[in-house]
Amino acid sequence: MRARDLAEPFPSVTTDDPAIAAARLLAERSLPALLVLDADGCPDSVVPGPALIRRLLPTHLTEVPSLAGAFGTRLDAELAEDLAGLTVADWVPRHRYPPPVIGPDARPLEVATLMASFRSPLVAVVEREGDAVALLGGITVPRLLRHFLGARS
Repeated sequence: MRARDLAEPFPSVTTDDPAIAAARLLAERSLPALLVLDADGCPDSVVPGPALIRRLLPTHLTEVPSLAGAFGTRLDAELAEDLAGLTVADWVPRHRYPPPVIGPDARPLEVATLMASFRSPLVAVVEREGDAVALLGGITVPRLLRHFLGARS
């Protein structure tokens, strides 16, 4: 079994896409992370859902979570409104989430090691030919665990 065999189609967005559309994609497809591609279609970042939620919240709430109870539901609608007019590049903390990328011939243990070291719920599988990069798909934690649990010695 190789990474190309484990890879599944995984929805992606580009850095230029509207942030609100990316948030809807994440929510409607119940994705564990947002796969962000650059203008050339190369993985730019893999941002876990909790990191995106953190970017929605006012800084004082992330620093002192106990303050959230004082706001009730007042901020709920405003959080989504804050995404209006932003691009994915504006929203995601890309510098903190470099994309875990692996080639199609990598073995499952290599994928698991990369996933663990990046603390990412998703590894992008790409094929390189010269300067060109083609995204083959993604490997999620559940997909990798299904492989390991079903593997026979």
